[in-house]
Amino acid sequence: MFFTYLRRELRRRRKAALVVASGLALGIALVIVVSSVSTGMSRAQDKVLESLYGLGTDMTVTKAAAAPGSGSGRPKFEFDAKGDDDATQSSDRVMIQGFQTLASSTVTEIGGQNGVAGAVGGLGLNVMKVDGQFKRGEFKQDESAGQGGQGGFGGPGGNGQPQGEVRGGGASFDVNSYTVYGTDVTEQGIGPLTSSKITKGRTFKTSETDAKVAVVDSAYAKEKKLDVGRTVTIHGTKFSVVGVSTADSGDAAANLYIPLKQAQTLSDSKDKVTTVYVKAADSQQIDQVKSAIQKNISGTTVTTSADLADTVSGSLSTASDLASGVGKWLSIVVLAAAFLVAGLLTSAAVSRRVREFGTLKALGWKSGRVTRQVVGEALVNGLLGGVLGIGIGLAGAYAVTAISPTLTAQLGSSGGGMGGGMGGGRFMGGPGRDAASKTLDIALTAPVSLSVILTAVALAVAGGLIAGGFGGWRASRLRPADALRRVE
Repeated sequence: MFFTYLRRELRRRRKAALVVASGLALGIALVIVVSSVSTGMSRAQDKVLESLYGLGTDMTVTKAAAAPGSGSGRPKFEFDAKGDDDATQSSDRVMIQGFQTLASSTVTEIGGQNGVAGAVGGLGLNVMKVDGQFKRGEFKQDESAGQGGQGGFGGPGGNGQPQGEVRGGGASFDVNSYTVYGTDVTEQGIGPLTSSKITKGRTFKTSETDAKVAVVDSAYAKEKKLDVGRTVTIHGTKFSVVGVSTADSGDAAANLYIPLKQAQTLSDSKDKVTTVYVKAADSQQIDQVKSAIQKNISGTTVTTSADLADTVSGSLSTASDLASGVGKWLSIVVLAAAFLVAGLLTSAAVSRRVREFGTLKALGWKSGRVTRQVVGEALVNGLLGGVLGIGIGLAGAYAVTAISPTLTAQLGSSGGGMGGGMGGGRFMGGPGRDAASKTLDIALTAPVSLSVILTAVALAVAGGLIAGGFGGWRASRLRPADALRRVE
């Protein structure tokens, strides 16, 4: 009897049911779209941050910034004096990024702290190479000087020296600067190389701790026409290219990766690192781990992904703030309004059915049975609105993903993990990133998770129950006498 009456009443009041369901559908659809866009923005930010410190890394530890003027100074280049005018001169300098290092023993100390699941050291280097040649100028005698048998000597001033000038000559040099990162090949699950994929060749073997092998960033490989099997020379040492990597985010990482021991040898930095990459045992305790490291290991700066998130600006940050702030509040307001309208419409519908419910009570229906009937109708309307809302929400999320609007993420200096001087100012001590802000383009997607769908279903049921509560309360107050008053 319940379902028969329910089906008949819904069919008879199709327009009213559709209005209630449509209002709920719009609110639920907005919740789905805002939630999916927020998830997409969160993933975009994670992608940006992973490009800075590498997948699996929760924080980095670097040496505390030195006082101004205490750095190693600017690089100096020296050239040999050669007799051949056209001889090519070449000189290069290997400089530590930021000129700040930590002892390799610090990696072990950090790894022993409570809450640390793993710690790996790395050494960031800047290599500046200068190539060119000097050309000697030619002396050109002034033919107008020394006329009248002086033979070009004497002339005004009469000191017996030839009169003329030196023309031509000079110097032409090319400057090539690139970044090299020393990687601990025995622990490749943490660190900056994890933010890149090996697209050619292979990555390092754990046995290549002191081997002369290198992995080249794809952009640098294309620029210098490097490939697997070729060699690249760093400060007079030849390295064999075993792999080509591509950064996941499109942001160029270090130009070259080599084993940590080789990087320490090239820079004369035995048992030194510039950065310690740390993985926490529990992602919920990152702040506690950070505090422990800062307390127990002096002279260090700890930078977490949360610290870096504050440095990301641009349209990605703005849109994320809007989605998490204005968007969520807007969806809540619209959803609350939809619930209220559904409740009022259901209550108004009950008012129009006074004769019907009064007659049913006169025939023996209890107030509870009438209330259940009204709640059942409202619940079906809510579920119908949920189906429509999920459909509209999925269509909206698909449209955002299909369009994939491009957002910009501007990476500013974080203040943590920064060293002074040339090559300093790296994000979380990462390799090869300039201290100046850098802009990345990120394509926005709007993934819809199962939890969002379940939330939409729960909202649909809640909307139906709220609307049914309004109407049921109204119906329970009706008396059979009310039906008789409406009889004409």
